[in-house]
Amino acid sequence: VVTTNFVKNMRLIYLAAKVRLGFLIVACALAGIAVSPSSALSNVQIIVLAVAVLLSSSIAGAFNQLYERDIDAVMLRTQNRPFVTGAFLPSNAWKFWLFVLSLIAIMIAYLATNIEAAFFLFAGSFTYGVIYTVWLKRKTWMNIVIGGLAGSFAVLVGSAATGSTFAPAPLILAVILFLWTPPHFWALAIICKEDYSKASIPMLPSVASELVTVQAIFWHTLILVLLSFSLMFYGMHWVYFLSALTGGGYFVYTSYQLAVKKTPHWARKTFYASIIHLGLLLIGTMIDAIIFVNV
Repeated sequence: VVTTNFVKNMRLIYLAAKVRLGFLIVACALAGIAVSPSSALSNVQIIVLAVAVLLSSSIAGAFNQLYERDIDAVMLRTQNRPFVTGAFLPSNAWKFWLFVLSLIAIMIAYLATNIEAAFFLFAGSFTYGVIYTVWLKRKTWMNIVIGGLAGSFAVLVGSAATGSTFAPAPLILAVILFLWTPPHFWALAIICKEDYSKASIPMLPSVASELVTVQAIFWHTLILVLLSFSLMFYGMHWVYFLSALTGGGYFVYTSYQLAVKKTPHWARKTFYASIIHLGLLLIGTMIDAIIFVNV
């Protein structure tokens, strides 16, 4: 019984903290390290920094679900989240401990690397937890555009940890993450348009015409994919190129089909293509850096 309850509670924490998203944010930070021209970090430093990033992202994710439990209850996609079902009861204690754990994550990043990495970790968490969740999500269709900075800051956590905060390659990758977020979520918002409308969340598909939305998705996708190839001028090699070409080509193809056909079917394909694209891009970046570390 004890084991069963433990597993159940761990699963609830996993869901509430959006741990899957947390691992993506960790991958962004690791990619930031990979593209940096100087990466004099020990394996221990990298592991500890990854833990700090995962903790910080999970805290922001948990706060997001705590704060949005009212609109999550309205939306079919989110109505089984722990704060909605009553598995977790909202209280000020949650806010206190989330705040404390957030500070711990920032301190870990600082002690493991430097103050710049800790600052960008704070900036990413604050962007998602406060700017996006509290200030923008219910008020403007620009919510996810500005909220996309959270992923960009994750890249800068990695580059700052190496002492290469403003080197061209990590800055380019940060911009790619910034451009990637809107088409990813706008495609999802087309699929879940009724959900967002019921919850009165002004996502672009709910406030703009179908034509405007699909064109915005396509142009964001095309620009970010083209931009991704510029990293070839800053130390990336053929492994990265093949990853960027494969994932980017498929992402552009699906977003173009969505722009032409304007159907939920292609919105769904574009949504999954965006995930495939980012996954290949980040993995390709890290593998490329490992293979060609001494080249």
